[in-house]
Amino acid sequence: MTISDERPKTGLWNDPGLPAPVRAQALLAAMTPAEKISQLGSTWPGHEGSGDVAPMQETFRGAEPFAEAITDGLGQLTRIFGTVPITAEEGVARLAALQSHVVAANRFGIPALAHEECLTGFTTWQATVYPTSLAWAATWNPALVREMAAAIGADMAAVGIHQGLAPVLDVVRDYRWGRVEETMGEDPHLISELGLAYVQGLQSAGVIATLKHFAGYSASRGARNHAPAAIGPRELADVILPPFERAVVHGPVRSVMNAYNDVDGTPCAADATLLTGLLRDAWGFTGTVVSDYWSIAFLDSMHHVASDLPDAARQALQAGIDVELPHTSGYGAALGLMAEDGRISPQVLDRAVLRVLTQKAEMGLLDEGWSADRYRAVDLNSDRNRAVARRMAEQSVVLLDNHAGLLPLRAPRSIAVIGPAADDPGCLFGCYSFPNHVLAHHPDLPLGIDAPTVLAAIRAEFPDAEVRYTPGCSISGTDRSGIQAAVEAADAADVTVLVVGDRSGMFGNGTSGEGCDVATLHLPGVQEELTEAVLAAAHRSVLLVVSGRPYAIGRHVDAAEATVQAFFPGQEGGTAIAGILAGRVNPSGRLPVQIPGENSGQPGTYLAPPLALKSDGVSNIDPTPAFPFGHGLSYSVFRVDEVRAGADEIPTDGTVVLRATVSNVGDRAGTAVPQLYLTDPVASVTRPVRQLIGFARVDLQAGETRTLQFTVSADLAGFTGRDLRRRVEPGRLLLTVAQSAAEAGTVAAIRLTGETRYLDHRRTMAAEAQLLD
Repeated sequence: MTISDERPKTGLWNDPGLPAPVRAQALLAAMTPAEKISQLGSTWPGHEGSGDVAPMQETFRGAEPFAEAITDGLGQLTRIFGTVPITAEEGVARLAALQSHVVAANRFGIPALAHEECLTGFTTWQATVYPTSLAWAATWNPALVREMAAAIGADMAAVGIHQGLAPVLDVVRDYRWGRVEETMGEDPHLISELGLAYVQGLQSAGVIATLKHFAGYSASRGARNHAPAAIGPRELADVILPPFERAVVHGPVRSVMNAYNDVDGTPCAADATLLTGLLRDAWGFTGTVVSDYWSIAFLDSMHHVASDLPDAARQALQAGIDVELPHTSGYGAALGLMAEDGRISPQVLDRAVLRVLTQKAEMGLLDEGWSADRYRAVDLNSDRNRAVARRMAEQSVVLLDNHAGLLPLRAPRSIAVIGPAADDPGCLFGCYSFPNHVLAHHPDLPLGIDAPTVLAAIRAEFPDAEVRYTPGCSISGTDRSGIQAAVEAADAADVTVLVVGDRSGMFGNGTSGEGCDVATLHLPGVQEELTEAVLAAAHRSVLLVVSGRPYAIGRHVDAAEATVQAFFPGQEGGTAIAGILAGRVNPSGRLPVQIPGENSGQPGTYLAPPLALKSDGVSNIDPTPAFPFGHGLSYSVFRVDEVRAGADEIPTDGTVVLRATVSNVGDRAGTAVPQLYLTDPVASVTRPVRQLIGFARVDLQAGETRTLQFTVSADLAGFTGRDLRRRVEPGRLLLTVAQSAAEAGTVAAIRLTGETRYLDHRRTMAAEAQLLD
């Protein structure tokens, strides 16, 4: 490696008393073109031994050696903790050693930003595995998501990580897509509030949050990973973009990652209108845009919109991508040559470098005397972490149906636990958890955390019951030979708990996860046959689905006395599920996605205009879900009534206060989740029949009643018109407080008066909820 014999004396860039942009500008002015370009690249030491943990990783092996990659400096270090299993102590030591080389290899002693995955917790060995994002969404609890993210950020910051590649703000459009588990569901408002909470929590610990995937990734044709987004400009503006806008404007988030897909023929990695015109010029984003792994090279190799890799790099830089991840491929010496011959203007190069240097100044990496020795190993699976993970898991489990009153179980004499998801801890984890993402390539190593399976947790929860287990079948195989034994076990037991669902993986090595898309929403493998046979034989049964996406299980619900849905609930998930079966925990999860009906076509979510819903005489396909968005039962009974608006009319720039009483008319304490929906009966474009604009979690003792107030701005009735401008039109609105998107609820009607009004990113984006007593 090249180490300069001469270093500039301390400059303005080293003065922490100056604003970060001033420091960055001073450093930029002192740099050579090669030194500037070095700040836009990255390197991934050791990725050759990681197994495939990123798309088409094998294709892009052979990155330049570390010593060459850090010549003149380096923008980012990739996944030092998250590539192979290492302890926290080993990771801190390795990162410090790498940083010392980076610092020594450039004239200014600038370290690299270190980034890691953190979607289900810090993605490293022996770190807490929290529930997956879809489970966060099922809690409908932004405060808990913020607390979880702060805990994740504190661990990452302690060991020297500066940036986390989360949250995922993609809005689900098709449940067949493999990455549904990584999202926070199908509603942009719910995702906005939870995503904002995650951003604020992670960044409160001093770790940069990264929004992904910007934008349209979840709207891919046929639900295929990386496929073109089948979406128009209004759907993009009103459904896909709002969660990103919320986090940029109100976070404010400090980094954004582009999506792999194209939208209407333009790959996001080369879309200046998206990455600069919208993100920066319209929304005011001032952080860095980082490429999703190898997405710059994909402009050449996959999208075929670039003639070669340098041309791909030119397009990406001009569009607004500042840093290439996971290692420098296009953003190398070729950028310097293109800057020299005019294919890239010096201003375009400098703007990206200035953003990177500004962020490094904000993170303290330009401070004189910075050293990686400040970082230390900490317990990455602490009591605090596990307690947060436990509460998250408990609040995320959704009781779908309990028509026979079987739950909670009351001292069962014998329990048959059946199903392939019952005794595999991997069935509790998302695809970006370390156990399923990386440890799968190291089968000789232990899990590194305590993660009781559903079976183990049931045995612990019901010590007096005789518990027998048989898998019946595998998650995805075709072997039916175990089904008969499962039928016999169900017939012999007092109660049967049938545990079916997914095991996450990557690129076809799982039934859910990145690159694990499906053609239908039937349970994987022969689990449909197992379910039908076991439920027919069981005397009393609970159907428990542990999965990364919603499956069309409606036809099985009547055959089971109770049905429970858990979206990859993490290492505490088995214990949480058992607690709900026993009644130790009162379920409070609500669906962030519909449970599709048996014949529901895809794509299709609750957020739809009239003709996308059931329409007799028009289509023979009924998209009605088995269970609607927002649905979830409790062992308590809740009632929402006396909804009243503070005014019958407000101007198109006005605000109305809406109040409702929420009562627990059951016999035990519980948590209600009242939801506020807006309906715009007549508009200049088709509008959703219902659209979520507010919600709250309300803890109530048995017999208790509380008053909930929503402050509703007319801005929340805004939508993108035919002219592609966001507008609020005068007219009648219906505001419904209900306990799901399908429940009739209680309605208050108001009228917006005055002229049509146009909105921008400064608009009100949520109805504030407040308990008055």
